[in-house]
Amino acid sequence: SRAAQRFADGESTDPANAGLVVARKLLQPFKERYRQVGYADLWSLAAVVAIEGMGGPRVNWRAGRRDARSATDSVPHGRLPDGLLGASHLRAVFGRMGFEDHEIVALSGAHTVGRCHADRSGFVGAWTQRPLNWDTEYFQLLLQCTWEEANAPGTGMAQMSCPAHPDLMMLHTDVALVTDPAFRPHVERYAQSKEAFFKDFAVAYQKMQELGHEGLVKPRHF
Repeated sequence: SRAAQRFADGESTDPANAGLVVARKLLQPFKERYRQVGYADLWSLAAVVAIEGMGGPRVNWRAGRRDARSATDSVPHGRLPDGLLGASHLRAVFGRMGFEDHEIVALSGAHTVGRCHADRSGFVGAWTQRPLNWDTEYFQLLLQCTWEEANAPGTGMAQMSCPAHPDLMMLHTDVALVTDPAFRPHVERYAQSKEAFFKDFAVAYQKMQELGHEGLVKPRHF
């Protein structure tokens, strides 16, 4: 949240952040053009703009984050979700930041877009059939499919597959949302209501973006 990934070591070397160098390079020209804007503000703003641009909710964004000064300000490795683990791991990771079950499920719904790459995480494939559309398909597929153990092509990494949609995949942390009895009702609610998903995600994502930052302000023209 303080843009420590721009340094050559620290957060940028955490395997859970592999691949984010692509996004950082894409945003660097904007940083050079708007030098008065900090990296942490730029990256967080880019995220909320991308979410809305893909059809997702408008997330309330405020400015004023303080950039990390060196890699020593990095978050220790191992603090991000591990896709090979399950429900208790998700609660440990997100609970440490003050998130409740419905917020964990809503934030996991970000997997409705994007895909996994062999050269980054070792997992392979997209979660949904429309990986550039922010919608509720992720939750619908979690409920509709019979998810089975599988191995990622080319890497052998353990992931989950659906016989009805062999081109798609889920992580163990995704499937935990439907096998855990406390998580599952939230999956069912979001699968049925885009409005509920969008509302809860927008609140939870703003909360996550602002963790550890004080004195943030709403820009006049945003």
